[in-house]
Amino acid sequence: MQVYLLRVLFLFCSLEVSLHFRETCYTLGMAKEKEIKTNVMRILDKNKIPYEILTYECDEFIDGLHSADITGAPYEQSFKTLVAQGKSKEYYVFVLPIELEVNLKAAAKVVGEKSIEMIHVRDITKITGYVRGGCSPLGMKKQFKTVIHETAKAFDQIYVSGGRIGSTVKVDPIRLAEVCRGSFANICD
Repeated sequence: MQVYLLRVLFLFCSLEVSLHFRETCYTLGMAKEKEIKTNVMRILDKNKIPYEILTYECDEFIDGLHSADITGAPYEQSFKTLVAQGKSKEYYVFVLPIELEVNLKAAAKVVGEKSIEMIHVRDITKITGYVRGGCSPLGMKKQFKTVIHETAKAFDQIYVSGGRIGSTVKVDPIRLAEVCRGSFANICD
């Protein structure tokens, strides 16, 4: 019985010392809060591409217009990412201004398909690895052929999804196209 009590007392004292040590380390700044990076940020960092991250509180999907309103990003520089599938069953990524709609015939012609159609919302995560509202041209499960609307070239910086809901990245469109191996074309009405 005495041995048992000594073990319990020893364990209790060890736990108290451990908790005190963790609290002391945290107070002294030894345990830093880790910055949460998305695949988009990791890819941009790896390729030494400068970017600015804008974050905002959001628990569910909001469209690009509302995201731009929240972050203060100009509409004409804010771009959304859409994914389509061609008759060949290949997937394609289209990056276009938030105020415009993709012209499926023009987009199909640019990627060399007879026709394309947008993927269903329920398939976004399965295909890209991203959730609706957090889809970015960078960091998808696979590298798909990417086309960025030609108006992006008119700006030094554009805004695209940072890879999760509540995250936007401001980046040079030319450097973005280089890293996602994208091209520029008119894919909108």
